[in-house]
Amino acid sequence: MAEIELGNLVKKYGKVTAVHGIDLTIADGEFVVFVGPSGCGKSTTLRMIAGLEDITGGELRIGGEVVNEREPKQRNIAMVFQNYAIYPHMTVGQNIGIGLYTSKLNADEKRARIAATAETLGLEDLLERRPAALSGGQRQRVAIGRAMVRDPVAFLFDEPLSNLDAQLRAQMRIEIKRLHQRLGTTIVYVTHDQVEAMTMADRIVVMRDGRILQVGTPTEMYEQPVDIFTARFIGSPSMNLVYGTINNGVLSVADATLADAKVSGLPNGAVQVGVRPHDLLVGETVADGLAMTGRVTAVEPLGSETLVHLDVAGAEVIGTAPGKLMPKVNSEVTVSAAPGALYLFDAKTEQALGRL
Repeated sequence: MAEIELGNLVKKYGKVTAVHGIDLTIADGEFVVFVGPSGCGKSTTLRMIAGLEDITGGELRIGGEVVNEREPKQRNIAMVFQNYAIYPHMTVGQNIGIGLYTSKLNADEKRARIAATAETLGLEDLLERRPAALSGGQRQRVAIGRAMVRDPVAFLFDEPLSNLDAQLRAQMRIEIKRLHQRLGTTIVYVTHDQVEAMTMADRIVVMRDGRILQVGTPTEMYEQPVDIFTARFIGSPSMNLVYGTINNGVLSVADATLADAKVSGLPNGAVQVGVRPHDLLVGETVADGLAMTGRVTAVEPLGSETLVHLDVAGAEVIGTAPGKLMPKVNSEVTVSAAPGALYLFDAKTEQALGRL
């Protein structure tokens, strides 16, 4: 296992800067997930750690040693790709063992390592099968096994679950998390799926335009976003936003007003008010909360709850109702947010101002 340190790491392609001098320390044994939209620089960062992309500027340390100029095979890390990259003409056992091809282990030691890896991943009964006879989840486990068998100091995962269906993705998330708990090896994981980030990570790194916006635990990212981008990217469905104004300690949003001690300390002007769909209650009025009127535009029954899409003062928002409540489309309903559920953002800078 090893600590990974990124010091002012830069990647340029000609005149285009893909990664703008990012700083991050990934602790030994930590599970860190890079998340962000396509083109934000997260996969490029991972490939620099792996040695698959040259580093334009800055310093990369693995286990305390600078590895900028080291070849991938000299860094003792293992990478699992999106497309599995397993050999169709080889058996499961041969695919897992390919990573030991250049090792100094003897044949018996190699067989023992392959068998132990297969048992850890639940592949011991599939060692003689070829990839064509495997499910997508089994193929991904073979790809992980090929990385594991080398006993690397860190695993790098580049969107490994994006080719799987929803049920398999959920299953593999749990399997990878359990694998990390058993092995305790440092994992750096890249995804565009915030659900994967929230459910798997010890810490999440949100990136945008080649820069790190925020680093924190899943709970910190969800409850304390530093800006609108992070607030909307983390959480599903995305956070609702409605324009409002602050005037002499009073917050006005749509047809509602709210006076709060926290508002009185903020300057007058335009703000964006955020509230997560599960905190915006349809058909209820909450004491000391913010109650607004909205027009129902769509209804999504999910069994235990109903997601209600609304037009509130021209903004499209989503609220939550009990599963048996089905408001009619075009009807007017009251939606309320309890104290502590409102997020305030500066309308111009989009930076967080606090919670109410």
